[in-house]
Order: sequence, then C-alpha cells, then structure tokens
Amino acid sequence: MKDKVLLVDDEEGIRKVLGISLEDLGYQVTSAADGVQGLALFRQHLLPIVITDIKMPAMDGIDLLKQIKEESPDTEVIMLTGHGDMDLAIECLKLEATDFITKPIRDDLLEIALKRAKDKIRMRRQLAEYTQHLERMVEEKSARLLEAERLAAVGQAVEGLSAAFKDLAGALDSDIRF
Repeated sequence: MKDKVLLVDDEEGIRKVLGISLEDLGYQVTSAADGVQGLALFRQHLLPIVITDIKMPAMDGIDLLKQIKEESPDTEVIMLTGHGDMDLAIECLKLEATDFITKPIRDDLLEIALKRAKDKIRMRRQLAEYTQHLERMVEEKSARLLEAERLAAVGQAVEGLSAAFKDLAGALDSDIRF
C-alpha cells in the first residue's frame, strides 16, 4: 500500500513536477491549489503527511500549518518556499513543521524530509503500541496483586477463625471437665 501525501502549492507547474517526483518515490498524491482547498482535502482524507508552499493566496502555508496542527497534531507538515528566509524556517519549525525545503526542490532533500516524516509517524505509532502494552501489563499485575491481597486477607481471616475456634473448644473442654 502506498503512503499518502497532500501537496499544496499555488503554482500548477510545481504541483505537476513535484507530484511526479512524489509518485516516483512511491507516494499516492492528492493535490490542492491553495491553503483553503488543501485544508478541505486534508479534513476529507486526513492524510498523514502534508507538503505545502508557504507563499500562497487566500490561505498561506503558515496558516495551513497552524490549522492542521490544531486539528491533527500528529500530522507531519513539510514546508516549501522559494524564499530562503531563515526567520521563516525557524517560525515554521516552532509551529512544529517537520522540515523546511527551499525551491527549486532537490529530490534528495525531499526524500530525506519524507523519510524524517515517516520515521516520526512510525516512532509515534510504536510509542503508542508500547504504552498500550505497558498499560495492559500494569492492569494484569494490579489484578494479580489485588487477588493475592484478597487471598492473604482470606487466609488471615481463616487463621483468626481457627484460633477463635481452638480457644472456644479449649474453653468448652475445660467447662465440661468441671
């Protein structure tokens, strides 16, 4: 099964070329021409990875990033820009973008960014599975501990009753002798 990605860029030529590159890397690509359309497609398909241009009309990539992270914090968002602005890159990373790539996009850098995004998704999934496993183990151990405590309490009660019966039997025995 192919990994899915949402590609959002207002330049049709970039969507086409980048879409082909992504398909060559084995991705199923859904494309949008701007942030508004991209957000609608994201909400419809809940894609795990989004690649978006920053500078777009209607809704820019930073607003799209904020909205996606608000609705789906685990979605990985890779930011694209034709402007190699470090302040913009830092802002995107502070908003929890996975990566920042400048245009023209080199396939090797795109591949690295996508690998990083997939690794984060995989690690998050493994962490969730590990946490569930630990929670099940804690529940099982807690249930065993409660059962052991219950059995210990029953054992103490039986010992107490046994001692009381012995005392009673001893008292009855001494009353019968007189």
